[in-house]
Amino acid sequence: MRLRPLIVSTIALALLPLSGPAYAEDPTSTPTAPVTSPVTSPVTAEPTPGAPSGEGPAEAPTEAPAEAPSEGPAEGKVEEGLGVDGGTVRAIVELTEPAQNAPVATQAAAESVDVVLQPPSQSFMVVEGTSEELAQLAEDPRVTSIHRDRTYSPLDLGPNLTLIGADQAHAKGFTGAGQAVAVLDTGIDRDHPWFQNRIVDEACFSAVQAGVESLCPNGQTSQTGLGSADAMTPRCLAGGMNLCEHGSHVAGIAAGTGGVAPGANIIAVQVFSRVDDEDICGEPSCLLAFESSLRQAMDYVAASTQPIAAVNLSLGGELSETDCDGTEEGSIFKPKIDALLAKGIATVVAAGNEYFEGASYPACISSAVAVGANDNSDAIADFSNRGAVVDLFAPGVDVESAIPDNQTTVFSGTSMASPHVAGALALMKAASPDTPMTDLINTLKSTGRPYAYEANGTQVTTPRLDLAAALAGAAPQPTVSQSPPTAPTEDPAPEPDPSDSSGPSPEPEDPGVPEPEPTSSSEPIPLPTVTVTVTVTETAKAPAQVCTRGTAKKKLTAAKWAVEIHRSSGTIPDATLTCYLKLIGKSSKVFPEVTKASSLGTAYRVLKNTKTSKAALDSALLTAWLNWAHGTNGTTKLTAAEKVRLSAKASASARRKAAKNVA
Repeated sequence: MRLRPLIVSTIALALLPLSGPAYAEDPTSTPTAPVTSPVTSPVTAEPTPGAPSGEGPAEAPTEAPAEAPSEGPAEGKVEEGLGVDGGTVRAIVELTEPAQNAPVATQAAAESVDVVLQPPSQSFMVVEGTSEELAQLAEDPRVTSIHRDRTYSPLDLGPNLTLIGADQAHAKGFTGAGQAVAVLDTGIDRDHPWFQNRIVDEACFSAVQAGVESLCPNGQTSQTGLGSADAMTPRCLAGGMNLCEHGSHVAGIAAGTGGVAPGANIIAVQVFSRVDDEDICGEPSCLLAFESSLRQAMDYVAASTQPIAAVNLSLGGELSETDCDGTEEGSIFKPKIDALLAKGIATVVAAGNEYFEGASYPACISSAVAVGANDNSDAIADFSNRGAVVDLFAPGVDVESAIPDNQTTVFSGTSMASPHVAGALALMKAASPDTPMTDLINTLKSTGRPYAYEANGTQVTTPRLDLAAALAGAAPQPTVSQSPPTAPTEDPAPEPDPSDSSGPSPEPEDPGVPEPEPTSSSEPIPLPTVTVTVTVTETAKAPAQVCTRGTAKKKLTAAKWAVEIHRSSGTIPDATLTCYLKLIGKSSKVFPEVTKASSLGTAYRVLKNTKTSKAALDSALLTAWLNWAHGTNGTTKLTAAEKVRLSAKASASARRKAAKNVA
């Protein structure tokens, strides 16, 4: 029965402040409230499983007519739908130039807008205000645009894990010595034996707001210098687990003692914040990275004097089937990625684990190196995103690396694939320091083993990383045809039989390609034996499920989805339904921004409530998105209907028409 958790969720929601965070992908949103009367209505109990299907939470059937926004110089400056349903939202205010930061902040404060962040030498600031206050602020000619402070999550990790190394390159003397990899993630265990004496710089940029805590050791929104990205601080711990283990694992793959570039230095930058809200996270606590934190971190790396070969971002936001350079989000991050590339620094980004024909932000930006995951059988990992926007595949299944408290463990995901490429570029740059980074990236692509497959109805070829071939300058390899992708199963694949020694024999090296001779300055670093102490907490940790779209053939109605979510007669597991809600949060602009539907309890209420035109449209949209996640429909009608929902000018009849069209 799912009734008990739902009742608990209902009670918790009744206690939430109206300005509290609303969703894991956008913790600044506020819960949607029906427009009734100025008199506060009592909290109504949730319908019981035996109630008629037409019943829902008590709500006045009348609604105020939608007000058209006033015309003026602010028209078009404020992101569509920002604060459309009332409440205070966290937003980034883009300015014409950094010099306007202080005067605009002073003016905003005078108009009762709360300025929460003023990064020095930056042409943006972060504020909290209502839609009316933001619209008034947008009238200032020094303000170019206002949009929500978007958030990004560490990409999910999956099961079935073992160590993957780059021993051929190391044996030839290539270790990445003299170069550095910057890891923008959840911090690092700076005392771990995999990293000793090679962490040369640290920083932290961690946003705060109500219900969101900074992970900087000093408790502030920023900190620089050694120790700033420590992943062993008390705020990284929750329920016997270390929430910040992701960054150490990623750094270990890129440049740890047992990683791809064991001689490279590491610059660790903490960009995440801690959220303690089960309704947002799906668990008691989780980590989110705000756009404002990422922007500061990327500028910090760009200003560094260290010889950095690559920046690794194993995180992601919304999904895109094509390159996203022309979007608002893309237009913000692309200049930063281009600026890093102009300095010889590649930005390597995980493509995402949604089994999607495209990539998540910011991997979809054309000048980023978007990395998908392959498995140990030389095939695209079933969970990996893929398609024309993905630049390379790299090992992302069963990868062992460092985690806090001097341990190692195994994870899978494109989060693990991306640092393979970042480490490979450090090796390439160390071997050929005068070669432009764009040429090194192209070498990885041209010498990789091509995967041929179909995505979005067209034939696509994406190379799989082959570091040995890239270092040797080998000729292009034969194409490997991939089977049509199938949805991953709910359960992990069985472990291989260790006694089975059968399998393809290693391919002989091309005798026509001379092996580079190691020099005295590039002696291979021996890989020490690391004794792993596995704690009770670690062994008790359940393997994470890989979250992907389903492959169903039949659409479900809103009523049937409500049954699946709320009643014991449903056939779809809770874990799958929670996965669907997470995918919706990455793809929809309504549910992370306007309407709260990140948990089974809140999703049930959205599905059942059709009393007003806004509520009816939300119910229809969530139903259509659930069917999309289930695998039964596309997003064309959804996009059109969401524009109506996000418009402050839309009438009640327009919203009801949109609800009918999307059904």
